[in-house]
Amino acid sequence: MNEIVSAPAVPTNSITLPGIASNHADQSRAAESRSSETRAAGSASTAASALPVRHDRRRWWALAVLMLPVLLVSIDNTVLNFALPAISTATLPSGVQLLWMVDIYPLVLAGLLVAMGSLGDRIGRRRLLMIGSAGFGVVSVFAAFAPSIEGLIIARAALGFFGAMLMPSTLSLLRSTFVDRDQRRLAIAIWATGFAAGSALGPVVGGILLEHFAWGSVFLIAVPVLLPLLVLAPILVTESRDPHPGRIDLLSIALSLGTMLPIVYGIKSIAEHGVTWITVAPIALGLGLGVWFVRRQLHVPNPMLDMGLFRRGAFSGAVGVNLLSVTALVGCLFFISQHLQLVLGLSPLNAGLVLVPGLAAMIVAGLLIVPIARRVRPSRVVPVALLVSVAGFASIALRGGAIDAFWIGVAFVLLGIGIGAAETVSNELIVATAPADKAGAASAVSETAYELGAVLGTAVLGTILTVSYRAAVLLPDGLSAADRLAAGETLGGAVSVAGHLSPVAGEQLLESARHAFDSGVGLTAWIGVALVLGAAVVALLSLRRAR
Repeated sequence: MNEIVSAPAVPTNSITLPGIASNHADQSRAAESRSSETRAAGSASTAASALPVRHDRRRWWALAVLMLPVLLVSIDNTVLNFALPAISTATLPSGVQLLWMVDIYPLVLAGLLVAMGSLGDRIGRRRLLMIGSAGFGVVSVFAAFAPSIEGLIIARAALGFFGAMLMPSTLSLLRSTFVDRDQRRLAIAIWATGFAAGSALGPVVGGILLEHFAWGSVFLIAVPVLLPLLVLAPILVTESRDPHPGRIDLLSIALSLGTMLPIVYGIKSIAEHGVTWITVAPIALGLGLGVWFVRRQLHVPNPMLDMGLFRRGAFSGAVGVNLLSVTALVGCLFFISQHLQLVLGLSPLNAGLVLVPGLAAMIVAGLLIVPIARRVRPSRVVPVALLVSVAGFASIALRGGAIDAFWIGVAFVLLGIGIGAAETVSNELIVATAPADKAGAASAVSETAYELGAVLGTAVLGTILTVSYRAAVLLPDGLSAADRLAAGETLGGAVSVAGHLSPVAGEQLLESARHAFDSGVGLTAWIGVALVLGAAVVALLSLRRAR
């Protein structure tokens, strides 16, 4: 603590001229006083500046902790795509069971994200993050040792329940941690690139695991990722919540789930049985419950989801961009991961390495877009970025099933650049345009769009592939009923069946199955082109007033 230096006293016995001595003394006192005040102010300024520096450092350390669940979720999604051939070979699921195993996690997660975001606003976002992390880790261990495809589907559903607690909490905690918009934009760019980083690590780590261990090992990745979070989050992450929360609306939670489940079930039923009133009825039911959900949110005093957010063009437009672009990307990953391994014959590790340059490009693009977004309007940045992704999808569509590993890698670089840049800007707009006390619900909408896109990507594009495969595959004579069912449902099943046939029959089955699978690749990629073009149009029209 700085001492206050007083002016020297004038000796009482000194002989001075009246007025002059007094003047000097006053000036001396004033000078000393100013010097003291300057030193004190300087010390206070130093202390004040040191506090924000320490506080800023804590913010960035908190960001590092909040990146852990982001990395986990993205690793989990990518690893599962590359584990599909091994799971198909080991458990011999039907085509619909394989789609359900993939989709049940993002389906349950998407249905509960808004509810969990609203719950985090009420009970505390950090507390919800801790509960979700602990539950996710425990269920991951169960999934690793699931005895059957049915058990794995149940475990994936439970992972979706706890996963719904993770993502809204991370993004909303960033909103409360980084108040300055420039810092928040950079933090969200880093947060968004966490998905790409996890996706890049997933194929490599998963490839190593799948080459040396059983497919269940890919689920155990969650344990070493979540343990540091459970230890460090209470220390580094500050709790935040809505200061005036309403009560939890159980009916709205049920309606949000009731909207999602029947729609996806109907889509999958169409893949298995065709278009009939029985397969269309669940879709109609889901849409009806969705209308009920929206009407309820408009009329209850404390809605689970503030529908007024969607009246903001930047908010609704950014959500639409996320939904369409992720639908295209995840649907593309669903068939590309199988094409690389089951058609081109690459190992899981080598197949993952093919996609790493594109995922690295996604990270770089997400960071480089931050300074550009400060100067260029989102209505220009986002459409241009998405057009780069369109070029990536078009390159796959033009080559269809004849595409090789090199061109898949090039296409994914283009996809990574475009989607990495667009997602960073759109996520920041979603958070920035929402009120601070509704950060959890707004973040949940962003994540719902992401997970709904993942569901639709595998449900719609995966359904197209399944229908195309069933229609085109030619099965050799002499197969048992079980082998005919397995080989006729999925490419992975055909590979498994071919392994215990004669060399000639096995090669015939593999050739037919690969050709049947690739017959849907071109069509699926063209749908990806249409979806990303649609996202670019949405951005161009809805983000015109966004800054």
